[in-house]
Amino acid sequence: MSVFATATGIGSWPGASPSEAAEVVVGELHQLPHLVELPSRGIGADLIGRAGALLVDIPIDTVPRGYRVAGGRSSAMRRAVSLLDEDLDALEEAWEKAGLRGSDRAVKVQAPGPVTLTAHLELGNGHRAITDAGAFRDIAMSLAEGVARHRALVARRLETRVLVQFDEPSLPAAVAGNLSGVTRFSPVAALETSTVTRVLDDCAAVVGPDLAVHCCAAGIPWKPLRDSAIDAISVDVHTLSAADLDGIGEFVESGRTVLLGAIAATDTTPRPAVGEVAATVAAVTDRLGFSRAVLRDRIGVTPACGLAGATPRWARTAIELAQKTSDVLREDPESI
Repeated sequence: MSVFATATGIGSWPGASPSEAAEVVVGELHQLPHLVELPSRGIGADLIGRAGALLVDIPIDTVPRGYRVAGGRSSAMRRAVSLLDEDLDALEEAWEKAGLRGSDRAVKVQAPGPVTLTAHLELGNGHRAITDAGAFRDIAMSLAEGVARHRALVARRLETRVLVQFDEPSLPAAVAGNLSGVTRFSPVAALETSTVTRVLDDCAAVVGPDLAVHCCAAGIPWKPLRDSAIDAISVDVHTLSAADLDGIGEFVESGRTVLLGAIAATDTTPRPAVGEVAATVAAVTDRLGFSRAVLRDRIGVTPACGLAGATPRWARTAIELAQKTSDVLREDPESI
């Protein structure tokens, strides 16, 4: 059974209290809680800003359009480091309160993936870093080294196994050539699928095993993901096309795991029953002709995407539903 074949959250969470978020996540997700991100806190707390706390020897700073590679340590970078420290302190405190030190429960950490990070991070000339092959590789390797260090720190402080998730919402646009340039006269060329595979493999070699890629955007490019060394892919079940189903089938057949985002990321009424969510998940593997045992061994359950836009009440509900659904899939997949 894959370590990813369980319930977990995607990453982002509503509100600004890391301690409240950590207590809920540790309390509700009894197999794979995650170190939450709280983007409502602003600079340094969002997906790209968090990279400021992870990149090694590549400082970043804010610009009107977002973030840019900086010439030295900036206030935005210091803020990102401080916020990540707060989040980890809160998780460690919740971990201790729950008596989990030395337990077999793993934890997941998230970071922007190399494609999404370089698609949004500007160089000094204002162009996206993804447009410069040298910068693209340097930033990807800096990210991988930083994530490896972060992972080791979390593992040491919690005394547990740590899984890693790269968030790649911009991957489909980058491969399709749909990223905009600084001006209409400087388009961003489509990223070759072989380049995506290579950078993911290079990152995996540094970060280590138990690496997943999350993408809740439509049009996922499955070939570079399938050809890479990543262990799991996390998707939004509500955006799946026929091509996505084929991609999921090939990925599972390769012996790896797919996490299906089957619960809405924002408040919905009425609240779905666990059986409804389980049926949604099972429908995907049934259409692919897999045995129900795949639901137990190779399928994880998550919210459709990050929960930053949800109410705190719904965020709790979403991961509770994910966990209860995963429990059903593990205990008796044939009953669904």
